[in-house]
Amino acid sequence: MKRAGTLRQVSDLSDFSRGHRLRELLCQGEAPSRVLSSPDGQHLLVLQKNRPPPLPRVVAFQRHGIAGADLERNWQLPQAPLVGALFLQSPVTPGSWVLAVVWEHGRTEVWHFVVAVGWQLLQTLLLCQGARARIVSLCSQGASLVWCEERPPLDAHGDSSKCAFRFCVCTRALEVGEQGVRLGTVSIVLHNSPEYQVLASPQHIFLVPAAAGFATTSKFLLIWHPEKAKLTITAPSAGFVHSKVLRSSNESDFRKLLLGSVGLLSGLAPLDIHTSAVSNTGGLLLVSGKGAVNMVEPDGTQRRIFTVEGGALTQGSPVPLKTFGSILACVLSGVLYLVDQSSGRVIEKKILSMKEVHFLESPGEEDSIQLLTQTGIYSFSFSKPEDSSTPELCLVEMVFEEACRYYQRRSLSSSKLTVEKLKKGGVFQAPVVLTTILQHSLCEKQKPAQGLQDTYTKLLSTMCLELQSYMSLELLKTCVVCAPESEVESYCKELVEQEVSRILHSDMDKDNLVYLNSIFTSFPKAAWKATRSCLQLQQNGDGLLVARATPEVWKKVLGGPQQEEVGQNGVVPLFELICASFLRFKPKWLPSFVELTQQYVSISWAYGNKEGPEGRVPLYKRALGVLARKNKRSEADDEMELELLLCSKRPKAVLQALHLLIRLKRWQRVVEVAEKFCKLSPLLNKEIFTTLLAEFAQHRELDPYLDILWPLCPAELTASDILTVVLQHLPHSQEDPVPFSSEGNHLTVGLLKPLLQRVMQRPCIQDEIYSDALQSPTFPPPAPPREHKIPSKAAADDAPQPPTARTSSPSALVQSDIV
Repeated sequence: MKRAGTLRQVSDLSDFSRGHRLRELLCQGEAPSRVLSSPDGQHLLVLQKNRPPPLPRVVAFQRHGIAGADLERNWQLPQAPLVGALFLQSPVTPGSWVLAVVWEHGRTEVWHFVVAVGWQLLQTLLLCQGARARIVSLCSQGASLVWCEERPPLDAHGDSSKCAFRFCVCTRALEVGEQGVRLGTVSIVLHNSPEYQVLASPQHIFLVPAAAGFATTSKFLLIWHPEKAKLTITAPSAGFVHSKVLRSSNESDFRKLLLGSVGLLSGLAPLDIHTSAVSNTGGLLLVSGKGAVNMVEPDGTQRRIFTVEGGALTQGSPVPLKTFGSILACVLSGVLYLVDQSSGRVIEKKILSMKEVHFLESPGEEDSIQLLTQTGIYSFSFSKPEDSSTPELCLVEMVFEEACRYYQRRSLSSSKLTVEKLKKGGVFQAPVVLTTILQHSLCEKQKPAQGLQDTYTKLLSTMCLELQSYMSLELLKTCVVCAPESEVESYCKELVEQEVSRILHSDMDKDNLVYLNSIFTSFPKAAWKATRSCLQLQQNGDGLLVARATPEVWKKVLGGPQQEEVGQNGVVPLFELICASFLRFKPKWLPSFVELTQQYVSISWAYGNKEGPEGRVPLYKRALGVLARKNKRSEADDEMELELLLCSKRPKAVLQALHLLIRLKRWQRVVEVAEKFCKLSPLLNKEIFTTLLAEFAQHRELDPYLDILWPLCPAELTASDILTVVLQHLPHSQEDPVPFSSEGNHLTVGLLKPLLQRVMQRPCIQDEIYSDALQSPTFPPPAPPREHKIPSKAAADDAPQPPTARTSSPSALVQSDIV
């Protein structure tokens, strides 16, 4: 863990030639547009573009001991404005470099410094091919120049939308040899585009939209990969959007490039970019107007490094930004921030008294940050604390940082919680207790439980295994870093297995899911083996896939953040990650795995639990989505789609698979699927049989399988229902029907006769319902015995008299009821 030292002055500029002149330029009212340092650190170039007449000026200074003529150039009107100056490495002589000064109309001067002689003009060249072209942005990659130029239309009063797309991104090699300077051919990267600022990393070119561009085109960035001739579209709010290989000049048209992504890009928010720069790791640093510093990786993904306290930045105010090793240095509102790029932790924050600050190159000194100011050059040298190598101090810092994030997420207060407040506040005791235990248990100079309270000792005994696991993991990471190249792969496999196991046994939040995605991307084979080990996947004696993972692990696999929760930044849920690994390394197991996961859904979650996957996208559809994302489609993928549909055992999926088999004319498999799944439910049986009966009416492909199909006929289908289905699906003939066709492919009554006989001989359903009643010995059943009571005389007098004569026999009563 690095700790910044004090700010110390290493030069008062007197060690430069004409140091007083350099000090004067830096102290002028208008700040220099740019200060460049040569690759060897011995020369400083001050480039002033925005100053009153005489217009642009370039002044070069070299350190004492390097004799030679100085370079100072002024340019008068009506000469075109200056665009920039670049130090280019010479591919012919390693370690040598030249200075290229470029003007707006493409005129380029190439300068070279010779010891004891000074600056010499090697050659003057013209970059642009068109006389009307105007360079607006410039960068270099190796020995090549990349620029964005404006090509004004011939019709100055043309369509405003067409005038907006009048820019072109070009590249051209500049080779410096013994015979002089030679320009290569112009290669067009992108044409008919809006204005872009081009920024170069060692392997990629970033195209950042200009502030004055169209609102519709200022929502995304472009990344050009020169080695692959590929352009990537990425949006910080959505992540990777689209990538295309440019095989011809027609494909490099800006509007054609966006044709398939217009719908997605139109719904994005415009970019908020105050300052942009390229880091030494090859990523793009973006500072927003609200003070947030983000890193855009070459693959299009984005991550937040840190956010500056203090609110929005002033538009137009410069923000010096540079990376030194793993440290990001930036000056915002007069405050110097030193931030660890990997963790986002602010290492040091200092208020500067200097008005203008410029970062300089520090060749060979990654642990040193150099700043150029009006009073001289200052340096920050990083040093390690005496005990910073001990694991307990690193772990203590990690505990407080993690606790800070944990409490901040659950806090209702708007004030930001920092590690310093957490240590001094005394309100949160959990991180204090944990750090106390760690300091005593991990320190080699003391016994594990020495000086601990009784409650701490009990907690330490509970955490003992976890601490041992952590220490073994840290030791393994050290082995990966220090191991020879031949052993790195074996260490990585073990490290990946431990990391995957650790995450599957912890909370599956968004951060852990992003981390898992990076593991599966960087180490796909090791991640696949780790997943098999954690889920304990293997085949039993019958060839069936079994898993012995605990229900808690299955909850991580099937639950966790879903696609709508993690966004579209290239991150996919864990279930999709595992399915992709199955497709890559063991595709035959994927249907069995999906079937297995469906069984564990009922075990891991109670019915109706909101956290479970019930009610979300079915698992087989999620697996089909992974299959659909494959770049190349093959016959094996069609078979895999069938198996995934069938393994779900859902009626709609089974019918979809049946129709797919019919479309492929795989009749043997059609019959096998029908015979297997007709047993699941009467409704599915009826749907399957009706589908096959319709196919039977149209062609004769199913005739060899009629002995298998007819027994599948549902009991509720009558002969009338069968004839209705057949008549509805008979093929329409263009000719008049004839009684005897020579083709022999028409449906005949003889083919239907076995089915109709089978249905007619089947007992009626209503007969089966009343069979018990019909089989009784007597019909109708005898009347129950009646009890004859003699009514009292009063009751007899009050009772209504029947209109017919009284009868005493039961048969007479029955006859009177019938009448």
